[in-house]
Amino acid sequence: MRTLETLHFDNSFARLPAAFYSRLSPTPLPDPYLVHFNADAAGLIELNPNEGGRPEFVGYFAGNQLLPGSEPLAMLYSGHQFGVYVPQLGDGRAILLGEVRTRSGERWELQLKGAGRTPYSRDGDGRAVLRSTIREYLCGEAMHGLGIPTTRALSIVGSDQKVFRETVETAAVLLRLAPSHVRFGSFQIFYYRRQHEHLQTLADDVIAHHFPELAEKKERHALFLTEVVFRTARLMAEWQAVGFAHGVMNTDNMSILGLTFDYGPYGFMEAYDPGFVCNHSDHIGRYAFHRQPQIGLWNLSALAQALSPLISKEAASEALDQYEPVFNAHYITRMARKLGFKEFQSGDAPLLVDLLALLQANRIDYTNFFRALGNFKQAPGEKNADLRDRFIDAAAFDAWAERYRARLLADGARDEERKNAMDRVNPKYILRNYLAQTAIQKATLERNYTEIDRLLTLLKRPFDEQPDQDHYAAPPPEWAKGIQVSCSS
Repeated sequence: MRTLETLHFDNSFARLPAAFYSRLSPTPLPDPYLVHFNADAAGLIELNPNEGGRPEFVGYFAGNQLLPGSEPLAMLYSGHQFGVYVPQLGDGRAILLGEVRTRSGERWELQLKGAGRTPYSRDGDGRAVLRSTIREYLCGEAMHGLGIPTTRALSIVGSDQKVFRETVETAAVLLRLAPSHVRFGSFQIFYYRRQHEHLQTLADDVIAHHFPELAEKKERHALFLTEVVFRTARLMAEWQAVGFAHGVMNTDNMSILGLTFDYGPYGFMEAYDPGFVCNHSDHIGRYAFHRQPQIGLWNLSALAQALSPLISKEAASEALDQYEPVFNAHYITRMARKLGFKEFQSGDAPLLVDLLALLQANRIDYTNFFRALGNFKQAPGEKNADLRDRFIDAAAFDAWAERYRARLLADGARDEERKNAMDRVNPKYILRNYLAQTAIQKATLERNYTEIDRLLTLLKRPFDEQPDQDHYAAPPPEWAKGIQVSCSS
């Protein structure tokens, strides 16, 4: 294991031409203190977890000192925001420290989020607030626990520095980890600027470091787009299956590696509602839950357009045509497992569609229902009262349950065997907004971080029964039903 001073930096992005970024150091954070340290994430970069207890740790990850070997920079990109192209965005409050290479050859970029103003800050102050930092920190680990591709986070460093948002809040810096922070918008800016040489340089660099199996192929750029299509389609299917809404699916928030990226006003759906809009700023519902797969394809089309100087129109169309079948195949596989089926059969689609309609009509908690469905007894005459009693229209549930029972009997799995399989894919615990809000309130009002500890421990094993933690699986209490999150989250 390495110390802070012996992390092995190999900063490939900093070797690209100067047009790709602006070099600058983070703005020091006054009177920083450690809010939280993620020992599991430290293992990704081979950092000894004991390093989190050193005073120097806070200095390095507040942005007050530079890690040996780091080459801080802010990345340039553009993007479509709510469907409108913005010619220049870039890291307005984030600074890439560099890229750590592990002994096994893995690459992890270290990025400070909330590290001060950059040339791309526009009217922003370059800071993140403790509230939003805690939300991103927790959700990255929650998604990782669910097995969904995501960025990770190593630490939160706080400060009493005042930051002005809707209210006055305090500043914080998140240390984010990802194999790459390149996004769809990283390609768009060079396309719209007609800087096609830079476009190819970026594409070849990403291929060399993250898709090396494509590097020597003549059609490498078309194959690269196809791979991004596949990864994005699978990611969208994972989100839909678990009930996750991102909230701000702008092209500058789309990872080229198919990672869940840039957590802001996200939300895990509670009562099933396909029109669920988690972002209070999304007045037209562009990024509503049921629209996410469609937006994923829209964003990929924008990426394909950006890559058009490098690939033919036919190759781009062929790549994009893969999206829907890949998404559908991955989604139905995930949903078959959630229903306890060994595989999805053609006749299962109406059963799933009708179930989702029942959940919507009866305002049933999506996560809790599927977890409880593992307890379904398939013997004739079983009423399955625990499930039935959740429905206002019990007769409609009974009719669906008879069809479901017949399907399970045809599969031939015993109840216990099926329940064990279903519990491995239907989480008991998700990061409900009110759970995050409770941790935020304790942290901001009391400097009490024990709830962050509890949630991280819980969310690392979301599929496990955890003694004495059942209350964390409860739907939101009355006080929490008015929680709103927006782009400032």
